[in-house]
Amino acid sequence: MFRLVTVNGRSALEHDGEWYDVAEVANDPSLADPLTAIARHHELHALNARCVAASGGGRIDSAVLGAPVPRPIQSFGIGLNYRDHAGESGMTLPPAPLTFTKFPSCIAGPTADIPLSGEMVDWEVEIVAVIGTEATRVSVDDAWGVVAGLTLGQDVSDRAVQLTGTPPQFCLGKSFPNFGPIGPALVSIDAFEDPDDIGLWCDVEGERMQEARTNQLIFPIPVIVAYLSSICTLYPGDLIFTGTPSGVGMARGRYLAAGEVVVSGAEVIGELRNVCTPGAGPLDI
Repeated sequence: MFRLVTVNGRSALEHDGEWYDVAEVANDPSLADPLTAIARHHELHALNARCVAASGGGRIDSAVLGAPVPRPIQSFGIGLNYRDHAGESGMTLPPAPLTFTKFPSCIAGPTADIPLSGEMVDWEVEIVAVIGTEATRVSVDDAWGVVAGLTLGQDVSDRAVQLTGTPPQFCLGKSFPNFGPIGPALVSIDAFEDPDDIGLWCDVEGERMQEARTNQLIFPIPVIVAYLSSICTLYPGDLIFTGTPSGVGMARGRYLAAGEVVVSGAEVIGELRNVCTPGAGPLDI
């Protein structure tokens, strides 16, 4: 198993509380690029074992971690993928994965600030699948084999922008700067007792807002990967935000305010901690 992180823009392995520069451990400069490391994820298991005899870069809890996937080619979001969230949204269950785009420019690290774009910015904690092997029309049975690992994400959403017009379009309202914090690590599938049953949660200002398990997903991760790959080619480093459970702010009539802290967590993966700051909204036209 392995935990891949990004330190100073370079790929690193987290091992026994320390971080190890992947390129130095492998004696291969090309592996400094996180996307190269992800594309060669099958090698990371052996490199993780070599960390025991390597020189670490420092304590992981003292490092400022970037997004484990800083430059994805594609970033997908799946809407209404928990029955209780569909219920609180007043929406019928989708017949296939309801897919939108979070543009890659919104991806940020696990402790990045969230600049608020308006008065209706919402939280959505999600498990994020990271593609490791180029895939076209992969079967459901083979889908886990093209996934490098899992990380945690926040699908931060400006509901006012998301729901502008009829029909509304989701993509821009979910793609303001830092509206896609992910991390703290990309964790290999074999680190999970059951990768289809992972607990996740979200606290805002210390109040538990969301808590669920991924065994409640309407479309499990292998189904999502197979479905998306039947339509477009998936590439190493592509992100799939797999859906959020109930408890979002829109259903509560409560949105994020500057100064508030959003702490998101998932079993095995770890936590995101993001502070909300004043930001800028869209052009008034």
